[in-house]
Amino acid sequence: MSSAKRLPETTAHVRIIRQSWQDGFLEGEVRAGDFEWQFQWHFRRGELSVKPSQGRALIKEPLGRFLEQKDYQLEPGGDYAFTIRAEI
Repeated sequence: MSSAKRLPETTAHVRIIRQSWQDGFLEGEVRAGDFEWQFQWHFRRGELSVKPSQGRALIKEPLGRFLEQKDYQLEPGGDYAFTIRAEI
């Protein structure tokens, strides 16, 4: 048996571009590895859309968890980061 192998990690960088509490959405971009995506999160409906589709499966779930945990702390123009337990 090998010793506990560390999972690969990638840091994802998030920038919030627009937010509207009134309309219940947050818009921004996220970068990880060589990928960059735009996202819209309609938090009242619990809907997260991520574009383009390339690599989206890698980022959508961890991005959704990050947004749910940090929602009230996120502000337009803010730069944030979180770690993904995968190599992207």
